[in-house]
Amino acid sequence: MSTPTEEDWRGVAAEDNEELNALVSTRLQTRSRRLLVSLVRPRLAVALLALGLVVLENLLTLVGPLVIAVAIDTGIPDALAGDTTVLAWCVGAYVFAGLGSAATRFAFLKVAGRFGQDVLLDLRERVFRHAQRLSISFHEKYTSGKVISRMTSDIDSLHDLLEDGLDGLLTAVLSVVGIAVMLLVLDTPLALVVLAGLIPLAWVTRWFYLSSRNAYRDTRGAIAKVIVQFVETMNGMRAVQAFRREDRNEKIMAALNDRFRAANKEALIVVARFTMTVRLVGNLSLALVLAIGAVRVVGGGLELGVLTAFTLYLRRFYDPLDELAMFANSYTSAIAALEKISGVLEEEPAVVEPSAPLPLPVRDTGRRIDFEAVEFRYSATTPVVLPTFDLRIQAGQTVALVGATGAGKSTIAKLVGRFYDPSAGAVRLDGVNLRDLADDELRHEVVTVTQENFLFAGSVADNIALGRPSASRAEIEAAATAVGADEFISALPDGYDTDVRKRGGRLSAGQRQMVAFSRAFLADPAVLVLDEATSSLDVPTERAVQRSLESVLSERTALIIAHRLSTVLIADRVLVVEGGRIVEDGSPAELIEGRGGRFAALHRTWLESLA
Repeated sequence: MSTPTEEDWRGVAAEDNEELNALVSTRLQTRSRRLLVSLVRPRLAVALLALGLVVLENLLTLVGPLVIAVAIDTGIPDALAGDTTVLAWCVGAYVFAGLGSAATRFAFLKVAGRFGQDVLLDLRERVFRHAQRLSISFHEKYTSGKVISRMTSDIDSLHDLLEDGLDGLLTAVLSVVGIAVMLLVLDTPLALVVLAGLIPLAWVTRWFYLSSRNAYRDTRGAIAKVIVQFVETMNGMRAVQAFRREDRNEKIMAALNDRFRAANKEALIVVARFTMTVRLVGNLSLALVLAIGAVRVVGGGLELGVLTAFTLYLRRFYDPLDELAMFANSYTSAIAALEKISGVLEEEPAVVEPSAPLPLPVRDTGRRIDFEAVEFRYSATTPVVLPTFDLRIQAGQTVALVGATGAGKSTIAKLVGRFYDPSAGAVRLDGVNLRDLADDELRHEVVTVTQENFLFAGSVADNIALGRPSASRAEIEAAATAVGADEFISALPDGYDTDVRKRGGRLSAGQRQMVAFSRAFLADPAVLVLDEATSSLDVPTERAVQRSLESVLSERTALIIAHRLSTVLIADRVLVVEGGRIVEDGSPAELIEGRGGRFAALHRTWLESLA
């Protein structure tokens, strides 16, 4: 069973009290932080090296104002008296600190850049690998647009944090701590005036973190919906243009964009308020320090060089607080994105590969399929799709499933291919529960050809070889010849090397289906499932395929789902499915001779349509 998604938790939280909202929020943050730690831990040595470099850079940067103070209070007076030693040392130290700071900055950016890119590469690979492992049920509820959003905009948020945010955080924290120490060393009373300003800033920072976190959660959800709508529109462009849906899509996209803009506006307002407060406190502190310091310099209680250094440090003291704001901005955006990504990564496959798989017995022909007390529903809260039933399909038998749309035929086929597991009971292959079979062995033994078989961009040969990647070119061409696809493939501009383009768009629907048949024939499965596999074929092509099906189905167990009875009649056995139940079972001839049954009525209707 899959773990609750972030949307599930949000839905629960919206219906309950603030305490539950806080609990859900804490859980999401914990989940995202756990993911972040798992990404950083393998690269801890590189992270520590980057930390060491930025510490060294900040120490070298802190030297500058102190050197200036020494030069003003000691170096210049000594130089006026004829001794330039101290001034020369001050100039040399300032130059050394500047060059050292530049060198360590270069090294830090190089190390930090490598660290950030390694983290992002790891995360992208995790999401992609995990998304491929997840069951069909996940992908049916979690649209491709959402997955794309996780792989693009959400990972981009983490990229911003790693590229600029961490640099800003480390520099800001070290600068604030280092400068605070230097201020206390230079003049404690003035330093206490400055540090008093941190009290209101601490409260404002807490407010900023909480407000920006909620704001960025809204932006992540809003941009995901924009991407989902965009992907859906582009994938359905033919239908969009055919049915003139452009205006409707534009209105939907405009509304989603408005929501995204509003969410971003709220986030930016939060940042602006925080930055304004930091600047206000900083300017007031600087004005107060200058006023108090000037009075003390005039009275002889403070040296001018010390006040100058203090002022230079003070200007650097508040600038890093802006960097902290930017880091908090990047961090809350990245955490909100990681909440979404971690939700995907914590999804568990509904169909789990066994830890100790069982082997199938050796067999040269098709395999027996048994449904034992099988019941199926898509989730615990949805109605039963297939009420409890038993069924045995003998090895090498071709069985056709017929019935109205929604009767449950394709669901039975999906159970045989183990795209779903039954809610109760077991589906067995030669006596072995499909739950106990390794995925590789199952996919080798059972192959499904559907109406919308997917072709990948690439050559025709590559798409056929998907059935058996190790196949030679001769075996690929032999498979195409066996199903009658060689003639049209050879007529293509580059034959088997012709690029079929995105989703096989260069080929007709019937040609794509023929490639899919070739792929299945090359895979050489023991069980072949044809789910409306001939519905995209024209009549001549269908007849050619039916002739080739004799060789394709030879010595294999086959399940055929079809509305065209011309395809059904080649079966050894017909199962009529109605409301998830098998209401008729027999050979095509037996059911037709029965005359009073549902299949006989379908056959009469089909004959009348041919007249």
